[in-house]
Amino acid sequence: MQIIQMFLNEVEQEAQTTRKFLSIIPNDKFDWQPHPKSMTIRQLATHIAELPEWIPLAINTDELDFAKNAYKPELLNSTDELLAKLEQNLAAAKESLNTTNEEVLAQKWVLRNGEDIYLEQTKAEVVRVAISQTIHHRAQLGVFLRLLNVPIPGSYGPSADEQEFQLQEQE
Repeated sequence: MQIIQMFLNEVEQEAQTTRKFLSIIPNDKFDWQPHPKSMTIRQLATHIAELPEWIPLAINTDELDFAKNAYKPELLNSTDELLAKLEQNLAAAKESLNTTNEEVLAQKWVLRNGEDIYLEQTKAEVVRVAISQTIHHRAQLGVFLRLLNVPIPGSYGPSADEQEFQLQEQE
């Protein structure tokens, strides 16, 4: 399997799980955070919905310099807005993967803040980072939701909540 098709498959597979997690965030808990050093649910969920846009960013540019482009997340206020943003960014990610080639993915990409270089990798490696970051932050969101007693959906098989429900149905 070629790397582009592999990425397309992973993006779609992870999107299915990400949709489940974003869709269960209680709209009245967007400003909740488990610790003062933690992001709010709004910040974390917005970041998750935005992460697919890193794929076209990596493919279509050679760098992101925070000194020239300050990060300004959108203010999303509901699960519907989160899901819409996710879908918009997934469509752009898939489009960029469908229209690129492996030569482009082999090119260097840099994440920096002026002279400080945070990351220097191939564009393919940045696509991998975007997918991995989605998984990582989605797991964080799962912990946040668990602390709020929201039943958690499974990611790669049934969750403890889903297994508990299945056992109750069998009784």
